[in-house]
Amino acid sequence: ERVFREIARARPQKLFVVADGPRPDSPDDVEKCVRTRAVVEQVDWECEVLTNYAETNLGCGVRPASGIDWVFEQCEEAIILEDDCLPHPTFFRFCAELLDRYRHDERVMMISGDNFQFGRQSTPYSYYYSRHNHVWGWATWRRAWQHFDIEMKRWPELRDTGWLLNLWGDALVAEKWRAIFDKTYPGLDDIWDYQWAFAWWSQHGLAILPEVNLISNIGFGPDASHTKKEAAWTNLPVEAMRFPLRHPPCMVPDVVADRFTNGQVFKQPPRSFYQRLRRRLAASVWSPSRRQGADRLSKDTFS
Repeated sequence: ERVFREIARARPQKLFVVADGPRPDSPDDVEKCVRTRAVVEQVDWECEVLTNYAETNLGCGVRPASGIDWVFEQCEEAIILEDDCLPHPTFFRFCAELLDRYRHDERVMMISGDNFQFGRQSTPYSYYYSRHNHVWGWATWRRAWQHFDIEMKRWPELRDTGWLLNLWGDALVAEKWRAIFDKTYPGLDDIWDYQWAFAWWSQHGLAILPEVNLISNIGFGPDASHTKKEAAWTNLPVEAMRFPLRHPPCMVPDVVADRFTNGQVFKQPPRSFYQRLRRRLAASVWSPSRRQGADRLSKDTFS
């Protein structure tokens, strides 16, 4: 209801509603599904409403993925919100303007409303380019979504090519994502966003992230499917996007901002940690007490 109220304020001319069915082991789900779908009946403005309701539970992977497939069978671009992603009112205009600006620019694969910089000012512009695919409120085009494959059939072909290292420019981050994709590839029922990352990374695409946070995820709690424990990004405050938008002059990913997100969200230690570790290791090996054994080592070991 809270998310729908913000959608109602935006008054879209067309609204696609995708809903999963009740879980067989959760008797309360039947009533909850009925009550949730009833929210959409509150549309009181001129709007074409199309619904895609599953009778049985498809899960948190197949249902969103199949629902987005259904949307892009009927339209060229869409703004996408899950039920617990509460947008700031300016989120819709932000997405709409950038959907129009980058409609035919295949370098940009998605627009997100999420900012996980926790107050750090990344650029003087309204948004920055990123490799991260934050999907708590986002937008994309059919031309980008066409690359999505929930089975990730191309993963074995790309796995050992150095593609991820080339994409991120960081062996540690590349190895982390290779491990994630190795686990995702066999087919997990409740995941779709890792496959989406794989899809547009395989095209060397970019995401647009706002300089201020436009989405607050209100779905953390014991009743959640995944986000049961609070985290630093639980119920993040939102801010208004200022218009007219200030567009970055160069289309390159913000490496500093992405590195910060790697550490804060994906728990990747900062590069300085590994640099210090490497120096300590080198100093230990080349200390006088280890001189005899070190004489057998080439300095190229640490190049």
